[in-house]
Amino acid sequence: MEHKIALTQLPNIGKVAAEKLIQVEITTPEALKAVGSEKAFIRIQTIDETACLSMLQALEGAVQGMRWHNLSKERKEELKQFFHIRRI
Repeated sequence: MEHKIALTQLPNIGKVAAEKLIQVEITTPEALKAVGSEKAFIRIQTIDETACLSMLQALEGAVQGMRWHNLSKERKEELKQFFHIRRI
């Protein structure tokens, strides 16, 4: 239970996202930052095929310590490209 609380302290990470991260063995904010948003997203896709671009952006915002809306336009575009490549 304490893992979920720690993860939900990050911006953009609510209970559902925290549960998914824990399921893929990312149990702390430090672990998420070490793994990075793209690799964390790939792991989540293995358990949730409906994981979307918003989830990816939320993970990146959590890694950077900001709301995903505030990510740079360049980073949002990189994430969008990554997401679309993963969907093919």
